[in-house]
This record gives sequence, structure tokens and C-alpha cells, in this order.
Amino acid sequence: MKDIRLHTDSKSTATSVPNTFIDNYMADANGEFVKIYLYLLRCMSYGDNFSIIGMADKFENTEKDIFRALKYWEKLRILRLEYDEGGQLTGICLSDSSAPDSLTPPPDKPLTDNAGDLAAYAAIDGNSADAAADAAVPVYHAPANSASVSEEKRPEYTREQLDSFQKDEDVQNLMFIAEKYMGRTLNPTDINAILYWHDTLRFSIELIEYLIEYCVDKGHRTIRYMNKVALAWADSKFTTVEQAKKASRIHSQTSYAIMKAFGISGRNLVEFEADFIEKWTNQYGFSLDIISEACKRTIQATNQPNFKYADGILGNWKKNNVHHLEDIAALDAAFQETKSNAAKTSGARTVARTAPSGKNRFTSYPQRSYDYTELEKQLLNRSMQ
Repeated sequence: MKDIRLHTDSKSTATSVPNTFIDNYMADANGEFVKIYLYLLRCMSYGDNFSIIGMADKFENTEKDIFRALKYWEKLRILRLEYDEGGQLTGICLSDSSAPDSLTPPPDKPLTDNAGDLAAYAAIDGNSADAAADAAVPVYHAPANSASVSEEKRPEYTREQLDSFQKDEDVQNLMFIAEKYMGRTLNPTDINAILYWHDTLRFSIELIEYLIEYCVDKGHRTIRYMNKVALAWADSKFTTVEQAKKASRIHSQTSYAIMKAFGISGRNLVEFEADFIEKWTNQYGFSLDIISEACKRTIQATNQPNFKYADGILGNWKKNNVHHLEDIAALDAAFQETKSNAAKTSGARTVARTAPSGKNRFTSYPQRSYDYTELEKQLLNRSMQ
């Protein structure tokens, strides 16, 4: 991404922080957002250009995090983002703090209500690149006949409510664990969502911990994706970690891939099939490409998805220390060679059995021996008499 032109409406060239910002905005904003705004002021004092990538590297954030902060401050009219015709960000204009209305918040944003921050975050998350990526990833869906839990019921907690929750030692530990799993400081949207799962969906602390762990293990650290999973679990009336784990096995990415390899559609896996998949992945430690190859060979041999038959193939590969597809190819080559040698040996034995041996059922009885010279003499003598 090319450098972005940074400029201001203000005539001042000093690095200064507007008192209006300190008095009315700083206390309610996320700390990371404050850092980014202050860094913009610093860059402005030198008239430097900067890039989103450079800022992300400096603060050890993602580019999406930087955009989220900029969108947040734009919503509060502290700065203005400028785009070219192609929709690329080309400029950031900081508002003139000396102008009477430049830092006046929008009417729908009460400065003392933390829920305003949460709403701003949510609006930005809805347009993020991660949201589109997460939407493409299958998550567990509740049965069609279950009563759906609507996200519209999700409350926006006030600062007083958040402070009350934070006094709970279990909640404090949960937030600490969530930060460790997600690898970053929780923002108000994260906190609001986690409290929603605990307070409204009635998830236990243990279930929420597993929910976060499950999503992070799948490569998804966004609160938007986690909330999708939470709503699906609530639809299915999950109350324990064991219930969630059981469903996760059946509806995992690996399970979907194996169902595709078997040509299974229009139904979910049953429990014994999920047990086989867990055996192949956890006990045997096979990668998806090896399992898919076993499924392919099963279909070729049986013309149907047969988990027991595939387990026989994979069990044999496990005994032969298969770790890669190349190992399977080597086993196939060795098998073909053995088969060829066996055919040659069998052919030699057949020839030996059918070759003349001087005896058969006609020659197995005692044979007479004749002296043809003597017989000829006897015939001549008889004729002369």
C-alpha cells in the first residue's frame, strides 16, 4: 500500500493534544486507539507521510486494527479519512481543535456511556475484512427445528455494569484467559460479547473458555466469529463443555472434508463415524490428505462410504509407518512387485505340473517289454512249418 498524505486544517505545527480530546474523549476510548491518535499528532508535527503497514508494525497490531481505530475517531469527527476513486485510503485530515464544532460528538453518542464505544466498534467490525473471511468458514449450526437465539437481544452494558462484572473474580480470570488466547488486549466489544455469553446466554465460565479456545484453534480470533459459534451453541441448548466438544467433532472442518471425500451430503455424521474420524486424526495422527486417499480407495472398492473399510486401510498404513502420500506410493510399488513375483512363481509351478513325466493313468500299470527281433523269428518259423 502506498504512503498516505497526512495533513491538517490547523495552523499550529507543534505537537499538542487538544484539551477537548483529553476532557471528553480520552477516558472513554480504548487505550490502543488513544495511542494511534497521539501518534498521528506526532507525525503531524513533522509533516511526515506514513503508511498503515508502518503504523501496524510500530504498535505490533494488524492493519485491520489500525483501520478500526481510524474509523472510530472518524465517527467521533476527530479526523476525516480521504479516499481516491478506487476506494483506497489516500489521506487523513485531523480536525481543527480551535473550531467550535470540530470535536463535537455526534448527537447519538453520549460521551459518558461506554455503550457508545461498543456500538462504534460493532459498526466497524461489520465492515472488516475478517468479517468476510469468517463468514466463509463453516461453523456449527443448530438443528433447523430449534428456537434461534437472536443477537438483537444482546445488551449494551453501561460502564457501571461493566465495573460490577469486573469485581467478580471468576470474570476477571476469564478476561485474563481470553486475552492470552486471543493474543491481545480486550477492547470494549470483546468484553461486551464475553459478558453477553455469560450473563444473557448463561454460559458457564468453563464453556466460554472452551468456546474461545475452540475458535482460536481453528484460526479465528475475531469476536464476530466467536459470537456466531456462541449463538449456535445457545440454539442447541449447550450447557457443558462435553456437549460442545461432541458437536465440534461432528461439525469440524476435518469432518466436512472427509464427508466430501466420501461423497456424503444431505445429512450429518453419526456418532460412530465421528469416533472413526477422531481415531484417524488423534490416535493415528494422519493428515487430511492421507485420510482422503483412504476414503477414495474405499469408494473404489465398495462403491459406498464405508468407515470400517477405510479404517482397515488406515490401520494397515499405521502399521507400515505411513506419514506422507509418498510412503503410500512406496507401499503400492512394493505390493505390486510382490504380486508380480508371486505370479511368476505360480506360473512356474503350473508348467511343472502339466509337463510330461513319463507316467499317466494309462502308464501307471506294470508295462510289458517285447523283443521284436525274437518275435519276428517266431513268426517266420511258424510260416515255414
